[in-house]
Amino acid sequence: MTKKSKKQDATELETAAQAPEEPTAAEAEAEEVEPEAEVDPLTALQNEVEAMRAEAGRNWDLYLRERADLENVRKRNQRDKEDAIRFANDRLLKEMVPVLDNLERAIEHAGQEETDNQSLLEGVNMTINQFRKALEDFGVKSINAIGAEFDPNLHQAMGHVESAEQAPNTVVTEFQKGYLLHDRLLRPSLVMVAKAPEADTDE
Repeated sequence: MTKKSKKQDATELETAAQAPEEPTAAEAEAEEVEPEAEVDPLTALQNEVEAMRAEAGRNWDLYLRERADLENVRKRNQRDKEDAIRFANDRLLKEMVPVLDNLERAIEHAGQEETDNQSLLEGVNMTINQFRKALEDFGVKSINAIGAEFDPNLHQAMGHVESAEQAPNTVVTEFQKGYLLHDRLLRPSLVMVAKAPEADTDE
């Protein structure tokens, strides 16, 4: 009986060794998962190239905008610099113009009197001409107001005067000459402006 049981045990061991092992649950699931579809290398490369082209286009657009902004800033700075140079003497010239006014008034007053100061008048006239020339060299030009249409950008009206000879809104009298510094108003002309005569109430 002992020999038989030993033979049975040996047979069972050989059968167990020969029987295939059953797969575990994890292994079974792994076998059921299908492998991922492979991406075509050419398609992937084309997609990458298209993405790089789009990014390059955006960068180029940003570059052009930044360059345009930089150019505008440069032009604006250049224009501001030129204006600063052109109008740097604005305050000084405003102070010089009244001196010319006084000289012209002195000549006008002296011309109305009968005096023998002809040489003095000639000297003052020469000074006035030099003064005017110096102002012109700095870009100062006088405004011709008499007979011109009233312009609030150039003239400052002191009042109105009835005139049948002048058209309404025409400058008929100038109390103080106005000046321009290049294209900018340095001092307005003080003027009287014509208006149409009022109708007689008796008529």
